[in-house]
Amino acid sequence: MYFGSFNPVHNGHLAIAEFCKVKGLFDQIWLVVSPNNPFKNKEDLISEEHRLNMVKLAIKGISYLHACDIEFFLPKPSFTIHTLQKLAASYPSFDFSLLLGSDNIHNFHKWKDYEEILRKYMIYVYPRYDNVIEHTLRHPHIVYLDAPLLPISATSIRTALQLKKNVNEFLPDAVARYIENHISTQLN
Repeated sequence: MYFGSFNPVHNGHLAIAEFCKVKGLFDQIWLVVSPNNPFKNKEDLISEEHRLNMVKLAIKGISYLHACDIEFFLPKPSFTIHTLQKLAASYPSFDFSLLLGSDNIHNFHKWKDYEEILRKYMIYVYPRYDNVIEHTLRHPHIVYLDAPLLPISATSIRTALQLKKNVNEFLPDAVARYIENHISTQLN
């Protein structure tokens, strides 16, 4: 489970997913679009429907990637433990793991029922360009990945779009077109 706001989804997200697949870490990677992360400002978010549409466009034709909207149907804000409980009940034969950016691991102790997540699920942590990995949280279920450090963030993409800069090199082509056709006015 690759949780995120995907605000918007970008080439960095896809590169991390591909790295994990090439390394044989997962058979499938589900990109779980979080409508309301309790640690993020909801006003900064593009609508959840637009974010889900962009994820679907970004992963079209990539067989091991799946868009997941399960959190759209759960109480807000989205708590990972509730999502995992729902997924485990809905897919009892699946063995779920979490894929998180290093920025999330620093605040992991603040997550609702984080001890239960650590006890039941493997957590794979990839480095974020804007957040150096510190292996401060040690646990047998946490694996720090030696994934490429990519200088891409959704925040910098949104900022560049507001400044009318071209960000197409950071976005899948279909996502760039979607932003231009559907949400560019929301980013101004």
